[in-house]
This record gives sequence, structure tokens and C-alpha cells, in this order.
Amino acid sequence: MIQQLSPTEPRPADTEPDTEPDTTRVRFRHRHRTGTAPAAGLSQRAEWADAAKGACIILVVLWHVVVKDYLQIDWHIGVPVPGLWGTLGEQFLPLRMPLFFTISGVFAANAAQRPWRVVARSRIAGFLYLYAVWLLIHTAILAGAPQLPTDRATSALGLLEQLTITPSNLWYLYALAVYFTIAKATRRAPRALVLVPAALLSAVAAAGLLDTPGNRAGLYQNLVFFLAGLYLRPQIQHWAATASRRRLVLTSGAYVLALTAMAVAGAQQWLGVWTAASVVAVAFGVTAAARLARWSAISRPLARLGRITLPIYVVHMPVLAVLHRLLLVPVSGLGGSAQGLIVLGYPILLTGLVIGLSLAVHRGLLAVRAGWLFALPGPRRVEAAG
Repeated sequence: MIQQLSPTEPRPADTEPDTEPDTTRVRFRHRHRTGTAPAAGLSQRAEWADAAKGACIILVVLWHVVVKDYLQIDWHIGVPVPGLWGTLGEQFLPLRMPLFFTISGVFAANAAQRPWRVVARSRIAGFLYLYAVWLLIHTAILAGAPQLPTDRATSALGLLEQLTITPSNLWYLYALAVYFTIAKATRRAPRALVLVPAALLSAVAAAGLLDTPGNRAGLYQNLVFFLAGLYLRPQIQHWAATASRRRLVLTSGAYVLALTAMAVAGAQQWLGVWTAASVVAVAFGVTAAARLARWSAISRPLARLGRITLPIYVVHMPVLAVLHRLLLVPVSGLGGSAQGLIVLGYPILLTGLVIGLSLAVHRGLLAVRAGWLFALPGPRRVEAAG
């Protein structure tokens, strides 16, 4: 998911997921020039994958905006619009992170084949470094926004726990380090012997049969999707390359049917149901992204966003915390008529603002030579896959 380039030296995006350069230096994809088109010859498969990541990071920020800010506002408008936004956000839960990790696995396939010393430095240590640095930053900033409903360490012991066994809101970075370790350690094992236990772990965690404080549930539930992207990359690429309108209708219908069945039967925590629904959601997501790639006016902006997901992911929560502190009381104090004018579009506007400010903060940090916040320092810095 998180693509990386040198903070000082932009270069064209790789034309294929399987042509990732084997470089000794980690490069973060910090390119964010307005109007920059994809590199010449960029394949539709690469375009759809980046567009899918762009859509996923928007959904991640939108979900956090809704549950951590929007639903905390005292809305007194007489209609259940805020509740509808919350319900809509919940419908993307089986899609958002499973699709994100599937695409991450697709882009990680080459990296996982490299020697242990390369993977340990550029992937495992690199992601753990980013996780630790930004966990400290989040902890410091979120301490000034206690009203924001999110996981945070409030003691040295709590911080140690988040650093080790119970990942914070930055758990995607932590998960990638763990997943790369597992993928590398099991690279010679039959794929079924790795995928089946990972699927079982996902099903058990989703059913609530494991203790999952903090964000451990996401850690347990998404390993299977990362491994599926890693192992089944040719099949996923073929699925995207052959995506048809008929398949889009069928997969979207299957996704809606799965969501409806879970809601009607209350089956979200039935063993295997959530994982199966997420598989359907990923099939729909890949199909939709591949079809969307035919509409360059939409897919290209999403793909550009998908190539700079790292700064959005690590910066957006502190930005949201600051905005929440500034907006909660004033917006809650508006009259019913004024609130009625903004209640429907508020999450969309705030999501756009959070993403824009996150990228602005990222550019500012690079301008003051704080690129070490986005890359493991040293002669060989992290180049993330996916």
C-alpha cells in the first residue's frame, strides 16, 4: 500500500508491480506535483492497483473523520443524517483494509524473494522504525486532544505495550513488518499450509474468539489478504485485466447481498462469515478499480494519491485531532438551521481538508530536511512494497 521514493529525488512509478527495482537505497514516493501524469507506458494493471490504494486511503480517512469527529458533534437537526453516515462507513469495513492489504501483497511479491538481510533491513526494520517514530509523535500530539475518541498511550507501560504487543492506530505499519517476517520465513512452505492457517486466524479473530485489545483484531484478520496478494498475484492481475461490466455487476451484487445477509441474520461474528464477506469485497474492489482505470479523469487522480499514501496515513490522525479540537464546540453550538446546511457534506469536506493538510505537512517536513520521519536513516533506507 505505502509506496516510497526519495524525498529529494522523484522518479517515475514502476510500470508493473513485478518490476520493482532492486535498489540498495530506500526511496519514498513523496511525489505530489499537481497535474503530474503517470509515467509513460504505465500499464492499466499498475493504474488500477494504485487507484485502488488511493480509494482505500480516502476511505480510511473518511472513516476516522466520521467516528472520531462527526459522530462526536452535538447535532440537533431532527433528522438521522449522522447515523446514516456511520452506517455507510460500516459497510466498507470488509472492503477497506482487506483490499489495502491485498494490493500491498501484490506489490510485495518481489521484495519477499530477496535475501533475508535485505528484507530485514529495508522492510521489517524499516516499517518498525516508521511505526515507532510516528507512535511517539501521535502519543505526544494526541495527549493535547483528550476528547478525540481514539487509542492512545497514557503511561510509559501503555506506550511499551503499543510498541510491542498491542499496536496503535498506526497498526498498518506494524502489520507490514510482521507480515513480511511471516512471508519470508514461510517462503518455502506449500502455500496452502500458510494460507489456510492465516484464513482460520482471520475467521477466529473476526468471530471474537480471540482476545483482541487495541488493534490486534486488524492484525489477525488481514494477514490472509496480504499473503493472498503475495501468492496469488498473477491470478489477481488476470482478474483485473479481464474485469468486465458483467463481473462488476455480479461482484457488487454479491457484496451487497453479503452485507445484507450479515445485517439481517446478525452474522457478523459467526465463524468465517466476516472473512468470506471480505473476500467478496476484495473481488468487487479489484473489479471496480480495474473498470475505473478506463476513466482516466477519475483513475489518474486516485492513482496519484495511491502512490503517496504514506504521508497521509501517518499524518492524518494528528491533523484530525487538531481540527477536532478546533471544530467540536463551534459546530456543536450552531443552530439547527446552520447545522442543517452542513450536516450532509461535513464528512466529505473534512476528509478532503484532512488529506490536503496532511500532504501540506509532509511537504513542509521535507522542506526542513525532516525526511528521516518518512524513511529509515542510513546508507540503505526503506523502500516499502505495495
